[in-house]
Amino acid sequence: MNWYEKLNQYFPIEEMKSKKHMETLLQERKDIYHKDEGKNHVLMYAELPDFLFIDYLFVSKDARGEGLGSKLINKLKDKKKPIVLEVEPINYEDSDSEKRLKFYQKQGFKHAESIGYERRSLATNEINKLEILYWTPNDESEEKIFEAMQQTYTLIHTFKDKELYGESYQPVHEVLSMNDKKNNQNIFDELT
Repeated sequence: MNWYEKLNQYFPIEEMKSKKHMETLLQERKDIYHKDEGKNHVLMYAELPDFLFIDYLFVSKDARGEGLGSKLINKLKDKKKPIVLEVEPINYEDSDSEKRLKFYQKQGFKHAESIGYERRSLATNEINKLEILYWTPNDESEEKIFEAMQQTYTLIHTFKDKELYGESYQPVHEVLSMNDKKNNQNIFDELT
């Protein structure tokens, strides 16, 4: 099974980029977009001057519990930059969503309580709400994380979207918003 098939089987269709999109990023944005692939893992990420964005992290069922995911995260943490990623909210009918959140919590990631993120999937045409998680080496603010997500959305998610999908994703200001922290419940609270 190739790297894209592994990702495609694990991640929901509404979160998946097309194979062509990822191949285009790897070729035309190779200065910032990277693939780390092994027998039991696929890590797709972007490295920009001020932060890292984990696009996809897959560890095969055979290797789970062996510390491979932690090793991959620590390799990124060694770069001493904030790390940002998106996850779907906990779905209690899908145990993987809860396991993913617990894994990132163990890795020291926090929930960006003030960042709202909803985008329309070009695959399903449905609006999907995602949560932003982040880890920072120097206690950067959520405003910095918000700026990192804006850059990620513009440079990675919508890269050549019209050309690749026949239509464009929504503009960044319709997808990302800063909210009042007090009105958001921390998803990690549900796990403890």
